[in-house]
Amino acid sequence: MCVVGIFGLMDPLRPGIKEAVEQCHKSGINVRMVTGDNIDTAIAISKEAGIIPYNVDATKGYTCMNGKEFRTQIGGLSNKIVDGKQIDCVANQDVFDKITEQLRVLARSSPEDKYLLVTGLKAQEKVVAVTGDGTNDAPALAKADVGFAMGISGTDVAKSASDIVLTDDNFCSVLTAVKYGRNVYDNVRKFLQF
Repeated sequence: MCVVGIFGLMDPLRPGIKEAVEQCHKSGINVRMVTGDNIDTAIAISKEAGIIPYNVDATKGYTCMNGKEFRTQIGGLSNKIVDGKQIDCVANQDVFDKITEQLRVLARSSPEDKYLLVTGLKAQEKVVAVTGDGTNDAPALAKADVGFAMGISGTDVAKSASDIVLTDDNFCSVLTAVKYGRNVYDNVRKFLQF
């Protein structure tokens, strides 16, 4: 047997993604990647995008996790009664808090994992924005403070569940929305103080 050749494929990042992630970090926005990809692929993409620095060992601690491991450690989804209403919550919020201090990449994740992440972050009283394009992303998009659906590749269900539809399916547009949102917030605050 002779090796005739080796063939490799690479799906490059869209232009401007690395700069957008860097600007998010400078603006105090914690970017996390939740994907169905293999953990090795997810780590490589997240390092290329700047979500994880190249000098960080992503295999140690909770920087990168598989969805099943994440679900198991936090105990999955639970319910509690607040003011007579049943609400979703993370079964073990203390473990969730410990994990999410470091978590940057969630690989081999299910739609439930994305929803769990949003639920737990909202319990920490954080402002949560979520991007998604599939029908299975709808619960997380609806639960988030701001849901961004993809306008080109997104399903109608995802678009209906979201607050903003990105007409160009580009993460860089999220940064533009944040800039406008913060500008409006600053102007309203200045007006009310005046």
